[in-house]
Amino acid sequence: MKPDVYGVMAEFDNPTDLVNATRAVCEQGYKKLDTYTPFPIEELNDILHLHKNKLSLIVLVGGLLGGLSGFLLQYFVTVIYFPINVAGRPLDSWPAYIIITFELTILLGCISAVFGMLALCGLPMPYHPVFNVPRFSAASHDRFFLCIEAADPLFDMEKTSGLLETLEAKEVSEVAH
Repeated sequence: MKPDVYGVMAEFDNPTDLVNATRAVCEQGYKKLDTYTPFPIEELNDILHLHKNKLSLIVLVGGLLGGLSGFLLQYFVTVIYFPINVAGRPLDSWPAYIIITFELTILLGCISAVFGMLALCGLPMPYHPVFNVPRFSAASHDRFFLCIEAADPLFDMEKTSGLLETLEAKEVSEVAH
């Protein structure tokens, strides 16, 4: 393997060929691979085991922190920092705290969703080695790509390229760093 090789990429004309090729490559034991399509393909998520992510946990933690901080902020101001007894009500009248607590729960949940998504997707990513493949610009229009990374333990340039060529690929390209 040459040190400046990122992997091997195969181009397909339709999603069915891509799904079949991805399934065949996974059955061969390759683990470090990715697909690039102009629209989501649910079968690829199943094949590549992409259903489990941490975004929902990040949003939950952000929402809980937002709600807790909103409640504690109001409690601190009305009970500890600046207590004023209004009409003999208790200082920690929690029903009055509901609106701000709810709003901060939503706000921090949304902010954590945005930043969590950016972090989990590795964005912003102004450069990726697959951009070096000349035909890759068609991935956003009408072409489907499968890339096997050189970091995969089973990767061998000739064997991997040969495997992709047998899977009805329109073109197989080397991806350089």
